[in-house]
Amino acid sequence: MRLITFERQTPGDRPRAGVLLDDDSVVLDLSAAAPGDAALGSLQALIESGEAGLDRVRELVARRPGAALLARDGVRLLAPLPRPARLRDCGLFIAHLESGLRELARRQAAGAADPAAEFDRLMASGKFDLSPLFRERVMYYTADHLAVSGTGDEIVAPTGSKELDFELEFAAVVGRTGRDVKPAEAHEYVFGYTVFNDWSARDLQAALMRAGVGPCEGKDFAGSNTLGPCIVTRDELTDPYALTMTARVNGEEWSRGTTDGMEHSFEDAIVHLSRDRAVHAGEVIGSGTVPSGTALDLGRRLADGDVVELEVERIGVLRNTVRVP
Repeated sequence: MRLITFERQTPGDRPRAGVLLDDDSVVLDLSAAAPGDAALGSLQALIESGEAGLDRVRELVARRPGAALLARDGVRLLAPLPRPARLRDCGLFIAHLESGLRELARRQAAGAADPAAEFDRLMASGKFDLSPLFRERVMYYTADHLAVSGTGDEIVAPTGSKELDFELEFAAVVGRTGRDVKPAEAHEYVFGYTVFNDWSARDLQAALMRAGVGPCEGKDFAGSNTLGPCIVTRDELTDPYALTMTARVNGEEWSRGTTDGMEHSFEDAIVHLSRDRAVHAGEVIGSGTVPSGTALDLGRRLADGDVVELEVERIGVLRNTVRVP
């Protein structure tokens, strides 16, 4: 199923859970289809309800109560989980990290009297080498689950930044709460998948990382984590590691990759993240960026008003307009 959070385009409407039907042209409003059913009041509640809740939704999809059917163009999609229980972005793709470090070194060297020599010096220093830990284990950082945006939202560069960048990712949504998950059981903890854009303010990121800390405000600003347009349930994607990923800017394809290049799987991430503590129903695990999946990797820059579309095969398209001073 293709599950969404939406609001009707009427004043004061609240976010609702729904299902996309008929090639995404129709929305089944779950609250209207089953009034009073708390498990269908939001996608978070539906995820927490487990298989019983999904079975109830499947029954409603089969019955298609007419009063609960809405035209897709008459509603506004929100992030499917506007406030996920937790949001962590992992380094499941490795090649992007290596190319990104080289580009950061190149930019840092650009102001030197001899940029080429300075670049060689920086690379020889080892400071821009990818740690072998990224291949040995699942590395991650905790993103702000209160800074989530959805498809159609404008993404505004934070104060002090003039270089906003997209990151082409997808994400798994955890469907069950559990601790010390065994590798053979990890796939059962995946509820579904969505597209993820981990926006970055590159100039802030580069400046702050010179201090030896993480990207800080370079990745942590209003709307910096875009999810959507829907969550595709696990049963709909028999092989999530064989999907085409595409980035377009103003209709022009900038990047194309596949999910088969992941060094680690979402199942690996669930095993690692549940070690000695729990993963929770409704939390989101980002894949990290597919190789060439940023403007930084490509040596390009976004401009004010650019429309960025990130698409993952069989999940959908995230579309956002960027605002850069």
